[in-house]
Amino acid sequence: MVKAIIQSMRPKQWVKNLLVFAALIFSKNLLEPTNVMRSVAAFVIFCFLSGAVYIINDLVDRENDQRHPQKRFRPIASGRLKQGPAIAAAVVFVGGGMVGGWFLNWRFALVGATYFVMQLAYSLRLKQVVVLDVMIVAAGFALRAISGTFVIHVEISPWLFICTILLAVFLAVAKRRHELMFLEGGGISHRSVLGKYTERLLDQMIAVATSATVVAYCLYTIAPETVKKFGSHNLILTFPFVLYGIYRYLYLVYRRDLGGAPEKVLISDMPLIVDILLWLASVVIVLYLKF
Repeated sequence: MVKAIIQSMRPKQWVKNLLVFAALIFSKNLLEPTNVMRSVAAFVIFCFLSGAVYIINDLVDRENDQRHPQKRFRPIASGRLKQGPAIAAAVVFVGGGMVGGWFLNWRFALVGATYFVMQLAYSLRLKQVVVLDVMIVAAGFALRAISGTFVIHVEISPWLFICTILLAVFLAVAKRRHELMFLEGGGISHRSVLGKYTERLLDQMIAVATSATVVAYCLYTIAPETVKKFGSHNLILTFPFVLYGIYRYLYLVYRRDLGGAPEKVLISDMPLIVDILLWLASVVIVLYLKF
């Protein structure tokens, strides 16, 4: 049962929770042990909260998942995890996450509660509302990034919010496109909101989100307040890695049909992994090393 519960929490999805470290890196607190530990605690708490959300989502969708060619093997859909233990596990993780979040920082706990309530509403109803379903997913990414600022007591950067939510919209829309193409005629019966999208509409949404993400990050690197904050114009040197990462992901979506699981792509595609590591290394070098 323990193994089934952990599988239902979808550990592979926890890579999304790494966004809580964005504030730590870009506020130049990466070398502060106390702030690093607080950020790690925030990461763990979001793993509890997001894991509970996935369990609840699987409980709500268990009948639809049983008709899905891949999701039918999930613990709850397959019957390996019964409803009672699943509900109990979700309650424990939410309770533990909220209590831990409160001791860490009350603003962080408030963001965590907002995230959970929003995702609960998404699981129960909002994922059937066209466009809003994508925006809710993107908002979840933004809340992760925002929460990281509260645990280390730094100001929320509007650029962090904008870049995060635009990138999240891009990933979410790409996922919808994959679902629409992969499930074809059976997609509507599995997720009715897919019937309100078309391939052309999703392609246009991807194009807008992609362009906006690239432009927003570029403007962030050269903005006067950014240059003043970091005392350097060199952050623009990290832009090519962002551009390559976007193009590489588009290639995987359109030529390899891998857009359905962003978390798997981010930990399995070697060129993309190398690009992300190079981007991260370049950011650290620009922000923490003085030339």
